[in-house]
Amino acid sequence: MKKLVLVVSISFLCIGNSFGQDIDSLLLMLETESEAPTALLPDRMMVTQRIFWGEKGLLRTTGILPLTESNRIKELKIRRTMLVTHQLLGYATLAGMIAQGVVGQRLYQGEGQLGDLHEGLAGAVNVGYFTGAALSLFSPPPLISRQVKGLNSIKAHKILASVHMSAMIATNILADKAEDPRYAKIHRAAAFTAFGAFAGATIVMKF
Repeated sequence: MKKLVLVVSISFLCIGNSFGQDIDSLLLMLETESEAPTALLPDRMMVTQRIFWGEKGLLRTTGILPLTESNRIKELKIRRTMLVTHQLLGYATLAGMIAQGVVGQRLYQGEGQLGDLHEGLAGAVNVGYFTGAALSLFSPPPLISRQVKGLNSIKAHKILASVHMSAMIATNILADKAEDPRYAKIHRAAAFTAFGAFAGATIVMKF
């Protein structure tokens, strides 16, 4: 247990030191998005954004947020808040994954008394992960959808996001079967894949 507390403490310390710099980078990106708007909506949006924020999205057709310049300004503020919260939850979730990995490894070594702790950490990680994902997927779109040739940090972040999302879903599906040796290794591989891709997605946004 002392080792677990030490690992989590170190994780939060490292996360805390870098969080301020990452928030500044994110805010700079958001400020750049709001420069010199040429249209109220970008040419390209994610399907999840189009459903709610598109020209014929639910928030438009219901009259909750008509597509106007003043409302788009409000939406960009909402977008800022959602993406900053998404990043904060990402760091907390990463720390939770590290703690869950430590406990999970000890479970595989036969320390069955840690089962409840592992399940509790799994629940917290799932809440943080899927809440953070929803904040990103359903945030209002930017004013401009930029297309950059080649691989950059944002593209790498999105590619890794698709990997860790798939692995995270697989990990949860296999969680109830993890006690079966036939599924235990697959569950473990999915969990390590989710952690690796999630950590990578967090790191690439620093470059």
